[in-house]
Amino acid sequence: MTYRPVNAGSNTVSNPLRILEVVARFGTGTTAKEITDTLQMAPATAYRMLNALVGDEYLVRTSDLRGFALGHAISGLITAATPPNVPTAARAVIEEFRRGNRFTVHLFMFRNASLRIADEDPYYPLRSAYEMLRYPHASAAGKLMLAELDDLSASLPGGQLAKLTAHTITNRAKLEEQLEEIRFNGEASEVNEMEQGSSSLALPVRMPNGSVGAALCLSGPSERFAAIYEHADAGRELTVQLAPLLF
Repeated sequence: MTYRPVNAGSNTVSNPLRILEVVARFGTGTTAKEITDTLQMAPATAYRMLNALVGDEYLVRTSDLRGFALGHAISGLITAATPPNVPTAARAVIEEFRRGNRFTVHLFMFRNASLRIADEDPYYPLRSAYEMLRYPHASAAGKLMLAELDDLSASLPGGQLAKLTAHTITNRAKLEEQLEEIRFNGEASEVNEMEQGSSSLALPVRMPNGSVGAALCLSGPSERFAAIYEHADAGRELTVQLAPLLF
């Protein structure tokens, strides 16, 4: 039989993704023949890619060794592509809190050693959203997340830490010292580190096992950080309300 790709744009990069799509569509037990027939792919090509996907744990073999199922490594891709689920009740208590203070209030959740925007303040949208997600060492929410990690390399690439402003911490030893303080104090802050003229306080929302799964952030002008901090106790009360709603 002569095999041809489903479309002319298929290549060695897209083919493994197409195999994963077939397994996701057909479900646990999808056979190699079903994959080759669906994709019109040569068996030798399919088996080579299937073995690679199994080796990287994107796929697993079923117990009878006759088929395949999605592996645990795929969960990271699914999580990254899926927005955090924030229940209506949680959004309601956050909104009530926003109405009671003069500062910006955002909720971030921690997923696979990365920050995810869970509930953005509709009145004061994030001005540096990309920077917050990309450079966690420069934000209060990011540092709160980093303080939970055993291995910072999962969130911070090797080499020099990015310097976003003159106040951004770029020395790893100094960052480690600050993370230790965050663990002890149960809060994180930044002033002029993410963006000149801005500041933020991040308070932990804890999961049932005590680990931190989200950050409630109060933000505003850097010269008003002392006033922001006056709302810390009220913010902590809110995190206690949010915990059972989120986790």
